[in-house]
Amino acid sequence: MAELWGLWSSVISQAIGINLTDIILKNLHKSFGDFVAVQNTDLTIRNGEFFVLLGPSGCGKTTTLRMIAGLEIPTSGEILLDEEDVTYLRASQRDIAFVFQLFALYPHMNVWKNLAFPLKMQKMPASEIKSRILEVAKLLQIEHILKSKISGLAGGDRQRVALGRAIVRRPKAFLMDEPLGTLDAEFREQMSLELKKLHERIEATTIYVTHDQIEAMTMGDKIAVMDQGEVLQYGTPDEIYSRPATKFVGSFIGSPAMNFIPIESMIQAGDTEVQVGDQKLAIPRQQTNSLSNHNYIGVRPEKLELNDNQGIPGKVYGNEYLGNRKICTVETEFGQMKVRVAKDTSININDSVRVKFSPESAILFDGQTEIALRSENQ
Repeated sequence: MAELWGLWSSVISQAIGINLTDIILKNLHKSFGDFVAVQNTDLTIRNGEFFVLLGPSGCGKTTTLRMIAGLEIPTSGEILLDEEDVTYLRASQRDIAFVFQLFALYPHMNVWKNLAFPLKMQKMPASEIKSRILEVAKLLQIEHILKSKISGLAGGDRQRVALGRAIVRRPKAFLMDEPLGTLDAEFREQMSLELKKLHERIEATTIYVTHDQIEAMTMGDKIAVMDQGEVLQYGTPDEIYSRPATKFVGSFIGSPAMNFIPIESMIQAGDTEVQVGDQKLAIPRQQTNSLSNHNYIGVRPEKLELNDNQGIPGKVYGNEYLGNRKICTVETEFGQMKVRVAKDTSININDSVRVKFSPESAILFDGQTEIALRSENQ
């Protein structure tokens, strides 16, 4: 079944003329005066991949996207499209479609004219323009609004038209800068699903920028997490979540975020336990030494357990009910810890509990570099 679906997707992508493209960034750097917006960026986006640039506002993700598009020129580094160096080519020479957050549509034109505009600029014959518009309208299910004015459309329909205007060009790749940012929560969820399904059908190389980790985790084949102009980690959603490369990634990905327990001692290769407060906690066997004597154990909320006998002592501070589960916040001498438990777990505010975890669920982070230390389970 998977092979048939892959074949069918390829047929669709060939039918609408989408060319699959690798995008490679080599040591990309961008400065604005003294401000460094992007630095030391090396990424490979494989053809047909849905690749997400994720990070907080100001981390450099949009600047990176604009350099790929040709809207910003790098200070140094290279940008390759299918092994062709396009670093200093104008945007119009790169054959890439950019979908903006605010749609970038002409409100005084109807949908048909908006879709036709980029093709007319290419001086394409009228018969070919008509054929492409009808093809894309059917793909996006907007045939019924082709004669409607943009100004009268709902947000979801405007987004489909914006996507249609990108697809109708048959570019080598799609770049999307928070395209769902202006939609309400219900529309965002619906449109993110539609975007992913559309990508599966046309298999076009797509780079998607967002600050929303849920969008990133549900839509991306690969994710690059950025902060302060650097890519801290890139990999599959599961790799990013299960094996964060830095303390920042562990705290940024996941809701609730990863818990961090401070360790006031050096970590040595071969260590299998650490002193935390007045007790020793088991950890996965370490393969590297820490640079600092102020380090951290990171554990996801679902990897923690509550019991009466073993672990870090604390008191229940609060409970958050989330449908089929709840999040229990425990106040400990090391700060608050979030524990995910079953919804029917009997636990009350101010109950005395202990929080424990298995060694294999822990990741240790160096306190100086905030980089994850290597262990046998990584």
